[in-house]
Amino acid sequence: MKPIPKISVFAFILFAAWISTASVWKADGFKVIDFDEFESITKTPSEKIRMFNFWATWCAPCVKEMPDFEKVNAQDPEVELMFISLDDGNKTQRVQEFIQKRGIKAPVFLLDDVDYNKWIDKVSSNWSGAIPATLFISADGTRFFHEGELNEKQLKYLIKKIKQGHNEK
Repeated sequence: MKPIPKISVFAFILFAAWISTASVWKADGFKVIDFDEFESITKTPSEKIRMFNFWATWCAPCVKEMPDFEKVNAQDPEVELMFISLDDGNKTQRVQEFIQKRGIKAPVFLLDDVDYNKWIDKVSSNWSGAIPATLFISADGTRFFHEGELNEKQLKYLIKKIKQGHNEK
């Protein structure tokens, strides 16, 4: 029997690593994106109020508010929730495991664009960069931004204001 060349073994290992990474990126409800992709998602027309909640696995207030966001999203058919993770783009497995462990139902996008100073003001000129933070976009495209933790009652109040057209910039 002829031995397998070392280069073939190395190529196989690289291919296997690529496949395992690709499956994390394409897992149901989870995708790694850059800021241009995020911007494209925000510009996609929708009849719903879209909530883009910026968070990270290491942010305690972010993790604390996630169940309230999921609850409001499940109760109100006029809203659509997307979680935008600001975790390290090289640690997709950590985010994927967090999603599975916590039973997160809403889509999760890992925003892998570390040049925050380039895009934070594009999300909102009012954003200091602190998380949690949430960008709301109404059906007519009007944007409202909130920096800081929200509980269920506060979130419902903000959504009610947005539905009534009382948007604050």
